[in-house]
Amino acid sequence: MLQEVLHGLAQPQKVLQAKYFYDQTGSELFERITQQPEYYLTRTEIDILSEHQTAIADCIGPVHTLIEYGSGSSRKIKSLLSSLHQLEQYMPIDISKDFLIQSAHQLSQDYPGLRIKAVCGDYSAPLHLPIEDKQKKVIFFPGSTIGNFNPQEAADFLQQSSQLLEKGDGFLIGIDTKKETNLLHAAYNDRAGVTAQFNLNILRHINETLGGTFDVDLFEHIAFYNEQQGRVEMHLKSRIDQIVTIVDQRFPFKEGETIHTENSYKYSQEEFQWLAKQNGFTPIRCFTDAKHHFSVHYLEKTRI
Repeated sequence: MLQEVLHGLAQPQKVLQAKYFYDQTGSELFERITQQPEYYLTRTEIDILSEHQTAIADCIGPVHTLIEYGSGSSRKIKSLLSSLHQLEQYMPIDISKDFLIQSAHQLSQDYPGLRIKAVCGDYSAPLHLPIEDKQKKVIFFPGSTIGNFNPQEAADFLQQSSQLLEKGDGFLIGIDTKKETNLLHAAYNDRAGVTAQFNLNILRHINETLGGTFDVDLFEHIAFYNEQQGRVEMHLKSRIDQIVTIVDQRFPFKEGETIHTENSYKYSQEEFQWLAKQNGFTPIRCFTDAKHHFSVHYLEKTRI
């Protein structure tokens, strides 16, 4: 974390990786974001998973191990756990250890017959998972979180994920679609200001973990849709000229200068399926809502 934060803040356009939103406080704030009326992504994805629950399970077929990237509160997984055929093991992966343990413990009470192996780790880096057998595995990656990666990073991530799978294993992934700018702007600028708190929390996380000297009150949340790039960008803008120190390294900020904290790329169905095909997967089926605001794709690994 220290290496990545120092490197990011030393760039001409200062940048922090979105994964560092997620300490305990950040994870709790994100759960609050998903409950805001403007934030259509979570409720739309949950509706898709619920409405197409049986069709998704039939599409996947019998599966032994379900792996979830960025499991958070494990809210979305419940429709799958109750419908997947012959599921024996669930493996949630999350970077926020306390939040992960709390969620896994609750899930073990709700599903006492399911073996749960919680893994505290960074799914954006190569993983070695405690899987003992070669029975069918499916990765579940909800929330359109793959949108945090630029297209090349997303391609690399798909290839990396395929290394955890055998031919015929599956990948169920949520993808946010391109849509009207006003809907996207509202989703990342909720009136209650929860997304702003979430964005600013990355500075608190750095202060607490790395001994940084960010004054959170001297930064403000900025989010907008970059139509040319096909992504929502989140930034933190410095309100004044200031200097921030992390482990004896000084980072000057001009008034109005920003830290780029997150991208959220949006994909049409065709764009994402093309990306999947280029990186070791065959698109099997796409599930969506009536307004096509969100999509859930089931992919199958086709190359060894």
